[in-house]
Amino acid sequence: MIRHAGLIARRLGGTWRGVLIEGPSGAGKSDLALRALEHGFRLVADDRVLVWADKGRLFGRAPDTLLGLIEVRGLDVMTVEPLPFCEVRLLARLETPERIPDFATEAIVGIEVPRLAVNPFESSAPVKLSRALEAFDAAHKRRI
Repeated sequence: MIRHAGLIARRLGGTWRGVLIEGPSGAGKSDLALRALEHGFRLVADDRVLVWADKGRLFGRAPDTLLGLIEVRGLDVMTVEPLPFCEVRLLARLETPERIPDFATEAIVGIEVPRLAVNPFESSAPVKLSRALEAFDAAHKRRI
């Protein structure tokens, strides 16, 4: 399945954990991904993400034609060294977040993924994604 989204990943506990960034065109998906690269994230996909489930886990990658490309609005499409794929562990929906939201999930190809509302233009947004990945990763390990 192809989703209109971006996918970035950060290394946690020896493996790459991905954040699927979703929102309408022009909402700031690529801008947030670009800034996240400066905070230890790696690009997996920009604009379109192929997602699939395998053994109860959700994975994503870029379509071959978009691998290693990211749109830098107002400049050009740039190349970066991408990760070939990663496990998706968080869905970041670009919208106005509540101050202290209730825990939420969303099913993507039958796999429940924690969902977080994010304002992509807050300077702290990439750090919030890192913190959320760490928190959800720790919670996931406690459930296993």
